[in-house]
Amino acid sequence: MSKTMKSTIEVQGTSITVLSQKEKDFICLTDIARVKNADRSDDLVRNWLRNRNTVEFLGIWEQLNNPVFNSVEFNGIRIMAGLNSFALTPKQWIEKTKAVGIVSHAGRYGGTYAHKDIAFEFASWISVEFKLYLIKEFQRLKEDENHRLSLSWNLNRTLSKLNYHIHTNAIKTHLIPTEVTPAQAAITYANEADILNVALFGQTAKEWRDANPELKGNIRDYATVEQLLVLANIEGMNAELINMELSQGERLKRLNEIAIRQMHVLTTAPALKQIKE
Repeated sequence: MSKTMKSTIEVQGTSITVLSQKEKDFICLTDIARVKNADRSDDLVRNWLRNRNTVEFLGIWEQLNNPVFNSVEFNGIRIMAGLNSFALTPKQWIEKTKAVGIVSHAGRYGGTYAHKDIAFEFASWISVEFKLYLIKEFQRLKEDENHRLSLSWNLNRTLSKLNYHIHTNAIKTHLIPTEVTPAQAAITYANEADILNVALFGQTAKEWRDANPELKGNIRDYATVEQLLVLANIEGMNAELINMELSQGERLKRLNEIAIRQMHVLTTAPALKQIKE
């Protein structure tokens, strides 16, 4: 698994680990199993996998979500499922069918994890009551994450708007000749705004609108937290470059270099990850 964010939720006094990666959430089956028997959690997971209904459910989930799922191996497993001699471990299921809904970890995040759809199904097998509380706490976790992300986004959007006042003042002072019409002034402001758009997003506002006619708002309304922070930075920098009377082409080149450098730093910075967590 690539960049992984770990969270813990408390469900009826039991700590359940949640790993998030690429907008997918995996819940620890090992932790859930401890609710029923802390000393035999791995055995409980294997017993659940032996169940024919479980195998059917996992197979359907993989067929819906996994384009490389090995249906031939799955059919062989399904035929054997439910027999007294049938046994299946998470590792065997993953290796034989190329399943992605269940993963096994050693070390730091040790245990058997499953996509939330599958984890909720396992929780039902352990305890219907526990499943309902698990869903409730999981939803609370995701709502908290979305709220924190929204606060970060709104903060950077506000910073961007405040910096834009500095930006437009520099434009008014140095780039707009005297005695022009409001319409002529608006064209200059729009052109300078597009310098920032091209430097950061690689396209003008019109180019974005033409490419996304179904979306409301503008290109900045769909920016990431990182992009909004960089936008706030380069707005202030462009104001200074305008005050230094640099040409538009030179300013665009410098701002683009700064945007690339700052985006690289922000997208790999541990501090920003903590803000999003």
